[in-house]
Amino acid sequence: MSASTEDLPVIVIGAGPAGLAAASHLVERDIEPLVLEAGPAAGAAVREWGHVRLFSTWSELVDPAAEKLLAPTGWTAPDGATYPSGADWAEQYLQLLADVLGDRVRYGTTVTGVSRLGRDRIVDADREAQPFTVSILNADGTEERLTARAVIDASGTWSTPSPIGGDGLPALGEKAAADRISYRIPDLKDPAVRARYAGKRTAVIGSGASAFTALAYLADLSKEESGTHSVWILRRGISGSTFGGGSADQLPARGALGLAAKAAVDDGHADAVTGFRTSSVEKTGEQLVLVAEDGRRLDPVDEVIVLTGLRPDLTFLNELRLGLDDRLQAPAALAPLIDPNQHSCGTVYPHGVKELSHPEKDVYLVGMKSYGRAPTFLAMTGYEQVRSIAAHLAGDHEAAERVELTLPETGVCGGAGLFDQPQAAEETSGGGCCAAPATLTIGAPAPSGGC
Repeated sequence: MSASTEDLPVIVIGAGPAGLAAASHLVERDIEPLVLEAGPAAGAAVREWGHVRLFSTWSELVDPAAEKLLAPTGWTAPDGATYPSGADWAEQYLQLLADVLGDRVRYGTTVTGVSRLGRDRIVDADREAQPFTVSILNADGTEERLTARAVIDASGTWSTPSPIGGDGLPALGEKAAADRISYRIPDLKDPAVRARYAGKRTAVIGSGASAFTALAYLADLSKEESGTHSVWILRRGISGSTFGGGSADQLPARGALGLAAKAAVDDGHADAVTGFRTSSVEKTGEQLVLVAEDGRRLDPVDEVIVLTGLRPDLTFLNELRLGLDDRLQAPAALAPLIDPNQHSCGTVYPHGVKELSHPEKDVYLVGMKSYGRAPTFLAMTGYEQVRSIAAHLAGDHEAAERVELTLPETGVCGGAGLFDQPQAAEETSGGGCCAAPATLTIGAPAPSGGC
């Protein structure tokens, strides 16, 4: 890379938790970042689920380099033992951090393509000597090209929820019924949203924390609004692990989710339908009928909430040479470490620039984007990823390879909680959310226990 190329900024895509942490670590290394955010504010995706409480505490949600940037402003970290909502995280941390970064963050800027200057993905000649070129669309509709010495994609997966179809494709009729289908946990404190589901029959598709949360919210609504009922659709059967660890879970906020979902079924607020892989959605009057691959047809519902996971948008990276796992769409070296068939977030091996590198030098997918379709991501993991990458870009290879991560033995999963108010971990578990922390370094065994 030429000296002139090294003078270019590192472009960071996305002003969410991982993107802003990346910028903070770059600033700490005297490398100029430029953060491109499609939304109008920092943490735009987080704000969309602002009504949902995380089951990670504040102590696991603040990046160390970011905290150093915020300190001179008089910012004080919130009580580390409390659980913020998404809105809290965005307003009390992410936006304040973006404000400190100032002009290094551009809003209303959508990245539409990334390539090497003058080189499509086919051309080998002098490829690594060329800077990156980033095509953007501004909020006013104007197009622009920017150049960068490196690109860190922290755009996440929020914008691309998985569809209804059991085969990963949109079910037949899914698009035609879009006005009755949502892919988000409903905010039932919003009067318009509440009216949409009150007194209605709603199908909830999914088996993870988000589905648990939606079922719990709708169960509470059914206690207040007669006629409100849920149909919980699972592609697999119900087993002893379906509802998670329950009261034995070392993350009590997460355990509460599974218990609430189980209670929704046990108390008659929801009916569980198992082994149902949706192939089509049919309209019948003002209602929808879900049809499975095996021909089963469910009774009509008024609304459908699809919570079957998220997936990365890779379309704007098509001209780059990425090395991705063919199943998870995560970096090939990282994929075996995060495979949800073998790992929960507490057993994910610590990783950094080595596992996040691609055949295309100096381009990195970080944060949720790096996990592809795996759902086990930790905010702390993302902060460690970008620390390692920033060290590598600064030429501090010893620090880049010295990947360290401290977290409770069973891990700290960022996800939805059910607390109406922030609560201290000690209050919910009787003595801390998890067991004593274990410091993990590359070469150390992964911790036991689930997440």
